[in-house]
Amino acid sequence: MVKLTMIARVTDGLPLVEGLDDGRDVENVDHYKQQVKALFKNFSKGHNEASRMSVETGPFIFHYIIEGRVCYLTMCDRAYPKKLAFQYLEDLANEFERVNGSQIETAARPYAFIKFDTFIQKTKKLYQDTRTQRNIAKLNDELYEVHQIMTRNVQEVLGVGEKLDQVSQMSSRLTSESRIYADKAKDLNRQALIRKWAPVAIVLGIVILLFWVRKKIW
Repeated sequence: MVKLTMIARVTDGLPLVEGLDDGRDVENVDHYKQQVKALFKNFSKGHNEASRMSVETGPFIFHYIIEGRVCYLTMCDRAYPKKLAFQYLEDLANEFERVNGSQIETAARPYAFIKFDTFIQKTKKLYQDTRTQRNIAKLNDELYEVHQIMTRNVQEVLGVGEKLDQVSQMSSRLTSESRIYADKAKDLNRQALIRKWAPVAIVLGIVILLFWVRKKIW
């Protein structure tokens, strides 16, 4: 059964739509919503490994697709057929792009397309009962296969993003430190040159001074 549906812009993770009556029967639903937002944040940083993936979390599983600039995600019971979950997301993606496609990039506030929830609720009802003739036909549709879609654990997926962030931070820190070392090296070279040539300059200055004084006397 579909438990939660969220849609977000990939470029910055901005949530565009959330199923308004989703998650009422899910214990600790806010925990799962936070995981979804963390996934969206990862996607905005380019950490999405695939445009279609299933991500296990506790007794549930997230299924998501990325179509162009938008990520469509649903959370279902583990027993819910994977094929139906992805066809549900495809239906949402096709309609959302048709209705709101020209406004996706300009949306400036969260949940700017909340009116789309009407279509989400209507479509979700069609997919809730896996035993209907319509859904049985979709399950038997050999033209739509999901066997190649990877299934990962949510901590593993989010951990990849954290590790990449750490690598990025480490790289930035090393770059900054290398600049500091380079500046210190320049200072040391400058001091070495001063120590090397300062006596020569002093002697030369004295000679010139003596020559000038002698010239004045004569």
